[in-house]
Amino acid sequence: MAHHGKRYHDTIQQVDREKEYGPAEAVDLLKEVARAKFDETVEMHMRLNVDPRHADQQVRGTVSLPAGSGKSVRIIVFAEGEAAAAAERAGADYVGTDEYVKQIQDGWLEFDVAVAIPQAMGKIGRLGRVLGPRGMMPSPKAGTVVQPDDMESTIQELRQGRVEYRVDRTSNIHMPIGKMSFSAEQILQNLVAATSAIVRARPASVRGRYIQRMTLTATMSPGIRLNVGETTEFVLP
Repeated sequence: MAHHGKRYHDTIQQVDREKEYGPAEAVDLLKEVARAKFDETVEMHMRLNVDPRHADQQVRGTVSLPAGSGKSVRIIVFAEGEAAAAAERAGADYVGTDEYVKQIQDGWLEFDVAVAIPQAMGKIGRLGRVLGPRGMMPSPKAGTVVQPDDMESTIQELRQGRVEYRVDRTSNIHMPIGKMSFSAEQILQNLVAATSAIVRARPASVRGRYIQRMTLTATMSPGIRLNVGETTEFVLP
């Protein structure tokens, strides 16, 4: 069982655990209760009414956060030829194929996102056992298998704050939406953008209430329950 310190217990007294807060109120409260001495990551958590065991109820995709993610992303690109040159121009941290496949097989994982062109997938398929469980294997659904012509724009989006969301086996989505150093308006913008993306990704086979519960939290802060109805009212077109 986790043991929390006095600071956490003092903070949690400020949050009504039974109340569902409107999005703006929740963001203001989260900023108010922040006590950590480092820049905490702000996270959104959702409980969905889906059964991820069924292929047609998988919820997965990407969203570009308007205020960025606040995270420095290390990008590796599996490509050769003009696609590799485009990746280098766009500022990818590592570009290549065979040499990096071997390094990763030997245990090297000094990157956060892997991007590949379709022509390279045959060479990196063997990395599925290593990268798959970590959610780092390039995939068309995650927008990380791209055509050479789209390489530069993809890397720019990743740098600017494109993040992936994916429902887990317990029907939950957990995703970072910024940093506590962001303004309340920036956090709210990112929250709305993330919510909108997941609403648009609703599987056609889902019946009834799609989003059952939403929570806003940060690394060292208590969870703040969001009013689902009020939050989804702000969904972007």
